[in-house]
Amino acid sequence: MSDIHQPLSPAVFHILLALADEDRHGYAIMQDVEARTDGMVRVGPGMLYGSIKWLLADGYIEPSARRARQDDERRRYYRLTAAGRALLKAEAARLEAAVSLARSRRVLPRRS
Repeated sequence: MSDIHQPLSPAVFHILLALADEDRHGYAIMQDVEARTDGMVRVGPGMLYGSIKWLLADGYIEPSARRARQDDERRRYYRLTAAGRALLKAEAARLEAAVSLARSRRVLPRRS
């Protein structure tokens, strides 16, 4: 498994986040990212499948055997590995620290 250096791109962060709570196929990942970010982050097919390819190669995600009842047999589902979850947690912590710093510098309002 090679080392992906942080920070992650927003697209890769959101791809991993889409897999945090359930296994998904590519189109479902794209829909989840767009819905969760209110369209601010869009992951097109080229970015998605390119990212999936290296996330698979580096062991951060893996194929899942999950299939919906009426699902197309050609759809491939993916899930986070333990390494992928650790990477996602590390990136979320890095982002949280950046937001905390922005609050301390009065760039963002402090939480009430």
